[in-house]
Amino acid sequence: MSLAADAAGSLFAAGVVAGIIGSGGGVTSLVSYPALLAVGIPPLPANIANLVAGVAIGPGSALSSRRELVETRTVLVRLLPITILGTVVGAGLLLVTPPGVFARVVPFLVAAGAMVLIIQPALMKLPEGWIRHSPLLQLGLVGAVCVYGGYFGAGSGVMLLAVILVLVDSRIAPANAIKNVLLGVTSLMAAAVFSATGPVLWAAVPPLAGGLLIGSALGPIIVRHLPPNLVRSMAATFGFILAIYLWVRPP
Repeated sequence: MSLAADAAGSLFAAGVVAGIIGSGGGVTSLVSYPALLAVGIPPLPANIANLVAGVAIGPGSALSSRRELVETRTVLVRLLPITILGTVVGAGLLLVTPPGVFARVVPFLVAAGAMVLIIQPALMKLPEGWIRHSPLLQLGLVGAVCVYGGYFGAGSGVMLLAVILVLVDSRIAPANAIKNVLLGVTSLMAAAVFSATGPVLWAAVPPLAGGLLIGSALGPIIVRHLPPNLVRSMAATFGFILAIYLWVRPP
């Protein structure tokens, strides 16, 4: 399948907007996944192209988040192995399970992540020993989100940001930087699995990835200058919108 010039242009523009929203704390797939469907790509190839194009988010957001990443590299080193493992498992599940297995579960997962973002300030008032600084809990939940991220991906950013804010770092900018890097690794590993097995619609990937690269470089800069509560509220709102969209139009 090839893409017309106007379709490629639409994907590029959608990628820029999606990159800004996603790397800025929102949901990349709120824009990128529907954009792929809008140019005539069926749901499963659109999902895979969306995951593969998402590789571009990592370099763009990391470049703009150097300040935050320097102080969080110990956390990243601890979380990267489980991120890789979870993503590979999720991508493998996508290839061997019938389409639509998670179709009615996905909206609830995304909405749950958005709800955690809303109540995160209240959770931070609980005694630290209750949920914070538990390596096993951190690894378990990050791994679970990455399994989902490798399988479908839409809304995984909201879920991952919620987990990081509650269990790892309650500051919005560093948490967002960690989330962006882990999502970049998730996309990279999923792309490797799908490239090896061959079901990637490559014509859709470059224009979307190009837009995501530009947009994801702008997102962290924007977050750095916004009030944390505003970023949290925007991310949660995007999450609820995506949950409704996925409920009305199951993946």
